[in-house]
Amino acid sequence: MSNAFGCMRYKNINYTLVDLPGTYSLLSSSKEESVARDYICFEHPELVVVVIDATCIERNLNLVLQILEITDRVIVCVNLMDEAIKKGISVDIKGLSLRLGVPVIKSSARSGEGMNELREMIYKMTFYEKKTYPEKIEYSKEIENKANEIFQKIKDKCRNEREARFISLRLLENDTEFNRSLEERTEIKLEELKLHNKSHRDEIARNIVKKAEDIFLSTVVFNRQDYNKRDRRLDKLFTSKLTGIPIMLLMLGVIFWITIVGANYPSKWLSALFNSINDWIKNALEYINSPPFLTSIICDGMFKTTAWVVSVMLPPMAIFFPVFTILEDFGYLPRVAFNLDKYFKKAGAHGKQSLCMCMGFGCNACGVTGCRIIDSPRERLIAILTNSFVPCNGRFPTLIALISIFLAAPIMLPFQSLFSSLILLGLIVFSVITTMVISKALSVTLLKGEKSSFVLELPPYRVPQIGKVIVRSVMDRILFVLWRAVVVALPAGMIIWLLANISIGDASLLKHFTSSLDGFARFFGMDGVILAAFILGFPANEIVVPIMIMAYTANSSLTEYGSLFELQTLFTANGWDVVTAICVIIFILFHFPCSTTCITIYKETKSIKWTALAFILPTAIGLLLCMFISSAARVFI
Repeated sequence: MSNAFGCMRYKNINYTLVDLPGTYSLLSSSKEESVARDYICFEHPELVVVVIDATCIERNLNLVLQILEITDRVIVCVNLMDEAIKKGISVDIKGLSLRLGVPVIKSSARSGEGMNELREMIYKMTFYEKKTYPEKIEYSKEIENKANEIFQKIKDKCRNEREARFISLRLLENDTEFNRSLEERTEIKLEELKLHNKSHRDEIARNIVKKAEDIFLSTVVFNRQDYNKRDRRLDKLFTSKLTGIPIMLLMLGVIFWITIVGANYPSKWLSALFNSINDWIKNALEYINSPPFLTSIICDGMFKTTAWVVSVMLPPMAIFFPVFTILEDFGYLPRVAFNLDKYFKKAGAHGKQSLCMCMGFGCNACGVTGCRIIDSPRERLIAILTNSFVPCNGRFPTLIALISIFLAAPIMLPFQSLFSSLILLGLIVFSVITTMVISKALSVTLLKGEKSSFVLELPPYRVPQIGKVIVRSVMDRILFVLWRAVVVALPAGMIIWLLANISIGDASLLKHFTSSLDGFARFFGMDGVILAAFILGFPANEIVVPIMIMAYTANSSLTEYGSLFELQTLFTANGWDVVTAICVIIFILFHFPCSTTCITIYKETKSIKWTALAFILPTAIGLLLCMFISSAARVFI
């Protein structure tokens, strides 16, 4: 587990910011707590800013008091003050500052309120060495005597008396992990201290909690007893054992429906726009007497492939990610993690993996990047390796087309769309279950280790900030994924064009390539064209079907299909049946991640080995399932 680093410049002074893992305590019962405690205690930061929630100050004060035992160089930032005001919670900021003995700043980071005051206080604390006077927590006579005995032995090996007292108290807790860190990072040797084995951890914790409660009662007033009534009502609906999962599935289905239906029109508009640009480029190249092959490779190969990827990929992302981020801003996504946490825990994975998985429905590359929210390296790696087991938006158009053509066609017309939706939802649930099964397999084989604790705070429900949501989605996710897709699609378009236009004998290289794969592919219920389309569609899932059409019709460039009926006629004429369609659907669900996702996996893991495994795992599962379906069909049909 590592810390995140950033930088800030204020009044011509550069500051290095270190974001420690979120925690509610430094009494190391989890890896997050150990990392935060060890950094503050042994890395000697110049200043510690503790951000606490104005709507639940009492719980957060425990952490503040523990940090004040290590260092007096502390600023307390009381965030979410806007929510506290809405709920009728009054916080005496001056009184809180007097009781804690350190500066306290109120803020609403979402709107930027208080950020200038926080920066100014950081400047004063670091530049002017502003003094603080934090209160000392008094313990029982037995603890104070034992702590003082240790204090006298170690004070010369510590930076100051406050640090020496903190270490003395922690040694009374008999915490093996802290003791190990202490010996590794300081000159203190536990053998020389002759410590007793008795642990005073619970008694020390009780004193801290009592102190926090005392400060809380003197500085915070609840003007309404039902201040969180609305949130609790919504939680009963969204996190209930009876309604939590069904509502989550319904909401996910609605998001998919909005994304798929809403993306059709902008996709067609973008496609028409890119066709006009393509014609303009072609005319410009012909005007300057560009060689015909160069014109074709640029326009029919590189540009057409890239334009297809952008026109098919951009609209769904432009809808899915803002909607997804709105749910995040509203406060619903932590409830999704709450609902799925126990299932991922049983799979040996992290509860936050559910959020990364949901992001994967929009784009697997974004889902992989989202795995950064998981602090445990082992569980983060499990989430990265299994993210491609859920279909991204690039696979949904093909899934919907094949379901409509081959599986929903026998159903009466008014019910076809409903039946198609139910099949699609079933496939999504199946992909989620497979994700958990593979996560479990990895957690007991290649990635064995202890499960990290997961303290999930359910934030208050808030009205989403639509403008900021759209900007954040565009800048952080959509442009990031689109740029990587375009970078890969350009050379891929050239390769596809060369394969389709260079001939050996009486057939193109593409024809030779598909023929060479045919025998192998039929073992898995497919044919050489289908398998070649997936291989050549590695740059982006969106171009798999166009490559199939191009290969079946022997065209020299990517081709769009006019209607589902035309597509069905083409596929049926080339030997497709229901079994072929089911095998292709399964392979669409489970096959190697696209190039953009593979690049992202490598950037996140810095490992060719793990990137290769992320490539092989879904492919192997997909081929095994296709082989089983094909073999069963040969026996029973």
